[in-house]
Amino acid sequence: MNLDILSNFLKKAKKQTYASETAVKAVSSRVGSKDYEYKEDNLTYHDTYFGGVQFVGEEIAYERDKPVWGMNYNGYVVDSTITEEEIDKSLRAALKQDFDDVIPVRGPRKFSVENYEYKNTVDGGLGRFEGKEEVYKDGKLIYYAVFHGGLIK
Repeated sequence: MNLDILSNFLKKAKKQTYASETAVKAVSSRVGSKDYEYKEDNLTYHDTYFGGVQFVGEEIAYERDKPVWGMNYNGYVVDSTITEEEIDKSLRAALKQDFDDVIPVRGPRKFSVENYEYKNTVDGGLGRFEGKEEVYKDGKLIYYAVFHGGLIK
């Protein structure tokens, strides 16, 4: 899999799925899952996750129906007074951004909207990586997620 092609595809796929408030969910692939799918040419992106304020999920990219790349993630809201909608306001906004400061597995390294700050730290490249993302409200940590993944061979 060409990593430049994969990178460009992931940027588009992520903006057209979870990051988009108007994205249509795909048919659930497992009992209780929430799923999104994006297709372009011979590539398909599928994101499936469970939960809301505490969640676990997986993204897979396929080339001609063969899995070539994937990522697992787990996250949670650390402040019980914060709603999923509040997290989505800053998280989705960050994931929609155009950026080249980090590999396109989540959002940019830093992004702010109103009194929310998003931070993303990633080690590695698309072939093999791990990282974490955080959202702060008024300087206080309210959301935390970890993720890891890479090429599938």
